[in-house]
Amino acid sequence: MTSVTDTPLPAVTRLIATDLDGTLLRDDKTLSARTVAALAAAEEAGIEVFFVTGRPARWMDVVRNHVQSHGTAICANGAVVTDLRTDGDLLAVRALERDAALHVVHTLREAAPGTSFAVEMTTGINYEPAYPPFHLDPGASVAIAEKLLHEDSPGAGAPVLKLLAHHSELAPDAFLDLARTTAGDRASITRSSPSALLEVSGLGVSKATTLAACCAERGISPAEVVAFGDMPNDIEMLSWAGASFAMGNAHPDALAAATGRTATNEEDGVALVIERILAARADGRTTLR
Repeated sequence: MTSVTDTPLPAVTRLIATDLDGTLLRDDKTLSARTVAALAAAEEAGIEVFFVTGRPARWMDVVRNHVQSHGTAICANGAVVTDLRTDGDLLAVRALERDAALHVVHTLREAAPGTSFAVEMTTGINYEPAYPPFHLDPGASVAIAEKLLHEDSPGAGAPVLKLLAHHSELAPDAFLDLARTTAGDRASITRSSPSALLEVSGLGVSKATTLAACCAERGISPAEVVAFGDMPNDIEMLSWAGASFAMGNAHPDALAAATGRTATNEEDGVALVIERILAARADGRTTLR
């Protein structure tokens, strides 16, 4: 992995894919003026910007006012594609089958006693009594996971986007390794929180696979994409893109997956790279100096 000053860029950058929390957003969940300006400059130069996040679509107000020509966002780790210029219209949904979710629930209950669960659907989130409450979702239903996933549950018929699994004692990476070993044959399992909170999606669903599908629809190749991220749920995307940058505050596995490293989210690491992409384009260079 090389630094921001010597990482080769695509000959042509057509799309920038950036994670939000810990990457584009500062720790207070805001965008700096420099970052806002860099995003606008990229789109003015004809480079599409995709927000690619583990957040649900309803939590995208932090960037909704900063979209330019398109407003496409990939949410819930690839389970949803949405247009931020609308009132939350979902352009694509890649659901987690309920039987697979139940398999993960039963497997983790046995492998990691004390695990509590939440179920993220297109209609909102519901969670178990022992699960840390979502203060941003005060209308959530509370019940055991088996009931939440039952066909007669609240939001019955709505696609399940993610199963969330929380453990109050296990180390985050140890919990992830355990879940992947015991249940990874039925679902995609990752994490983005500093706590032991796992995010379970449909098998094969990730930021990378959904981004790849969106790019294919636009005739954009991986070699024309620059990606940014900081956590394990970004690893596949960082590996897929032709050029990728892990933040200075990134998880070691994200750092290892990226082709380059930039400054931290508090230091406008994404904006720094975008500015240099545009500078390189202006004078015909494809390598940051």
